[in-house]
Amino acid sequence: MQDTFVTIARFPYSTEAQIVKGRLEADGIEVFLIDNITIDTDPLVSQAIGGVKLKVLAKDEAQARAILQSIKTYALDDNGNAITCPNCNNNSVNLYSTITGFKSFFSFIIGFVTGTLPISARYQYKCDDCETIVTTKE
Repeated sequence: MQDTFVTIARFPYSTEAQIVKGRLEADGIEVFLIDNITIDTDPLVSQAIGGVKLKVLAKDEAQARAILQSIKTYALDDNGNAITCPNCNNNSVNLYSTITGFKSFFSFIIGFVTGTLPISARYQYKCDDCETIVTTKE
């Protein structure tokens, strides 16, 4: 059982996964990435297949999760301060892309049909803990 791999993180693209992989390997943890080549070939399938999976040996899972938690960064404002959720006061706020408006939805459909990346996308900050949409000054 200790020689099996377990998934400890998922990333939308392989660049961030490669950075985390390097950090874990620097600490002597064996890391394996799944679906990174598929997503590098066609980034539009990332959401459909669950992103790039970062796997470690089961015996290293606790140590790898601790390292991953220590390097996890969240959204920062223009002054470099962590954006705080107004609902739960946590700093677990991330930037997500959304398809809520007509323009971004239409752009998504055209990108899907033509096999290209979307022309227009909307982004919003959302708390990972309580899923509150966080507004910031623009």
